[in-house]
Amino acid sequence: MSDPTATTSAPPKGYQVLARKYRPQNFAELIGQDAVVTTLANAIAGDRLAHAWLLTGVRGVGKTTTARILARALNCVGPDGNGGPTATPCGVCANCVAIADDRHPDVIEMDAASRTGVDDIRELIEAVRYRPTSARYKVYIIDEVHMLTNNAFNALLKTLEEPPEHVKFIFATTETRKVPVTVLSRCQRFDLRLVPEDLLARHFTAVAEAEGAMLEPGAARLIARAADGSVRDGLSILDQAVAGAAQGVAITEDAVRAMLGLADRTQVFDLFEALMHGDIARALDLVSAAHAAGADAESMIGDLLELTHWLTRVKITPAVADDPVVPEAERVTGRALAEGLGMAALARAWQMLLKGLAEVQAAPQPMKAAEMVLVRIAYAANLPSPADLVERLEKGEGAAAARASGPSGGAAHGGGGNGASGANGARAPAEGPRGSVRAQAAPARDSAPEAVSRTQPTVALPSTFLGVVELLEKNREARLASELRSAVHLVRFEPGRIEVRPVANADRTLASRLGETLRRLTDTRWAITLSSEAGEPTLAEQASSLVDARRRAAAEHPLVKAALATFPGAKIVDVRGGPVPAAEEPPPPDPESYGDMDHDLIAPDDDSSATAPEEDS
Repeated sequence: MSDPTATTSAPPKGYQVLARKYRPQNFAELIGQDAVVTTLANAIAGDRLAHAWLLTGVRGVGKTTTARILARALNCVGPDGNGGPTATPCGVCANCVAIADDRHPDVIEMDAASRTGVDDIRELIEAVRYRPTSARYKVYIIDEVHMLTNNAFNALLKTLEEPPEHVKFIFATTETRKVPVTVLSRCQRFDLRLVPEDLLARHFTAVAEAEGAMLEPGAARLIARAADGSVRDGLSILDQAVAGAAQGVAITEDAVRAMLGLADRTQVFDLFEALMHGDIARALDLVSAAHAAGADAESMIGDLLELTHWLTRVKITPAVADDPVVPEAERVTGRALAEGLGMAALARAWQMLLKGLAEVQAAPQPMKAAEMVLVRIAYAANLPSPADLVERLEKGEGAAAARASGPSGGAAHGGGGNGASGANGARAPAEGPRGSVRAQAAPARDSAPEAVSRTQPTVALPSTFLGVVELLEKNREARLASELRSAVHLVRFEPGRIEVRPVANADRTLASRLGETLRRLTDTRWAITLSSEAGEPTLAEQASSLVDARRRAAAEHPLVKAALATFPGAKIVDVRGGPVPAAEEPPPPDPESYGDMDHDLIAPDDDSSATAPEEDS
């Protein structure tokens, strides 16, 4: 009998995800990074090898993959074992195979996200002194290097600047700004770019064919767009799409859209068009239908943002719509939308969507927040742009515009949110609650004087300098009012003209600020003049003098004199009521009559307050 073990097959290999299975093994397979590949290949060919490289870029563009390819290129010995560093590693020598399998003892990968401390770096520095066991170079690949602590970076600096000849460092990071400049200056930096969508779509189509799956062009473009320049992200999405498709059935755009929870592209165009025409009911119906089909609120707002940006580019450069990657239906619809919208409407939609995206992300009920964002956009689409409104007012069309935009005006929805055309051919604002208010609040410049007087009543000018200060305080100009009380001496005053002498430390812009503020509050130009004459005391000094005078007058009152004499050490700290009359009448009463006096009026030596009594004159 034969040995059963002789015919037993090896255990099957586990499934390998596409992102790992199709990881590039040499520079030729690295897509979208031609500049990096060319520079590194020329450096290897010219034997101009740096001792440290820094690879930067967003997640999934190939930083760690490039680092491993570079490690293989430095240590490849060729099929015959006699080769040197090469830009095209053979992939069959012992070093290439071991590095590809992540088991080479001289190629050390370190995850800085989990080993961030100075002790880890000291361990690395200690190992740097020893020569490689079998490779040409000992290569240290430190991923997410920005996660190292400051002490770890400082410990690495000296070794990084002057490493042994047999050591190479390759750093990878997504946050270059978090890497100290002292480290950056010791490395050659390579920025890996986002891979273009058309290149990603072709790559994903080729991978799908290699896996025996059929990927429709629209589905490939959708996956490439969702990948956002990241090859790894796109391969992960493709892996999910291939797994979800039935054997022998093509992967369609609708299937990928449903898998990703995205709204149909044509629905996005329809939704944007409804918003720009102020059709709120239709817009909300489209949103409800997209949500029922699986689209989430954040992705819908994101799609509208993307479409707004694309339409703005088409508005500025119409040739953008001729890109062969753009489907014909989108090209035709996009051109029509861009031609019918003004730049102000597109910019306003972008700002409102951008702010609305943050609201949706923070809202406890994202779908309701998204609906409120769209309601605001549709409502604002009916309002005239500031430029159109100013133009109409300058032409004397303010009253007509106000009537056309009032609630009962019945104005039609304007294309692009710039207002509809009125009966007289002028562009009138569409219906909206604020349109009539805006038009009525700003009269036409060429209108009759009586119309101006109805909309702009004359403001009474203050008749005194103190009246100016009170006007400022009434209109919440507290800082300016405070400066006028304590920082200027009044020299001359008349309505419309003020001459003052500022104190030594007064703000140099006081006069200009005062003139501009008074012109705004009174609709009259004021002349503010600085003088070297002494002028009156400041209002603060006058107020202080008045208080002192009242205290002196109160101290001469016979009743207060008697109180001060009865309680030695008491003092007057405040005088309330009108001026205290001088003592003319009766001699002071007997001190014993103060026995029942309210002691709250007297301040003994313990600094409690005393208030002079008030009397009718």
